[in-house]
Amino acid sequence: MTMNEENQVLNYRIIYPNNEGGVSILVPSKECPSIERLIQDVPDGKPYQVVLASDIPEDRTYRDAWIYEEE
Repeated sequence: MTMNEENQVLNYRIIYPNNEGGVSILVPSKECPSIERLIQDVPDGKPYQVVLASDIPEDRTYRDAWIYEEE
């Protein structure tokens, strides 16, 4: 993986609804080769979205109140 490809992968997150009614966020590690590989970690049957890391609020104060909405 080139440095540019690594940086691109690190700029994304995968979000999906969890069983508690909230939102789970998958964050790639530096060793993650691709978004496609990260998608494999989404539980079977769960809808998901690939979003830019900058779309995830940095303030985690109300994180338990986040909800997943399909686009």
